[in-house]
Amino acid sequence: MGKVIEFILNGKPVKVYVEPNELLINVLRDKLGLTGAKYSCGIGECGACTVLLDGEPVLACLTLAMEVEGREVTTIEGLAKDTELDAIQEAFLEEAAVQCGFCTPGFILTAKALLKENPTPTEEEIKEYIRGNLCRCTGYVNIIKAIKKASEKLKKLGTP
Repeated sequence: MGKVIEFILNGKPVKVYVEPNELLINVLRDKLGLTGAKYSCGIGECGACTVLLDGEPVLACLTLAMEVEGREVTTIEGLAKDTELDAIQEAFLEEAAVQCGFCTPGFILTAKALLKENPTPTEEEIKEYIRGNLCRCTGYVNIIKAIKKASEKLKKLGTP
């Protein structure tokens, strides 16, 4: 039997009715209209559905919606503040780390978690952290450059 769950989504409280076996990706996309997280592989292999759950990257295609009750979920739609992009989003644009864009939200949210955990990662540490995110357009070089640039931007701003 389903129930109404409450959680914080992109900084705002939400209530939504979910079934016990309903996946977070489907609730975000179909019930809440947030289409940034992409449904791709459905088995946790590509990272296109990555969102942050209490600041940690999770795969929304493998996360039951009921698991987020009372917690905080951040999607790509929640990173920008008003019209100001997050430093990671800016760096992705500046470094042309976007090709088709399908994988981009997952990479950006994974990078957000990485830079919170490790504000000045090496290239190897970046590669290791993003290994669960796949880019079919093979844009990894610019993605890595963008994450490095975001690290530098955040360091100058004094924020993780």
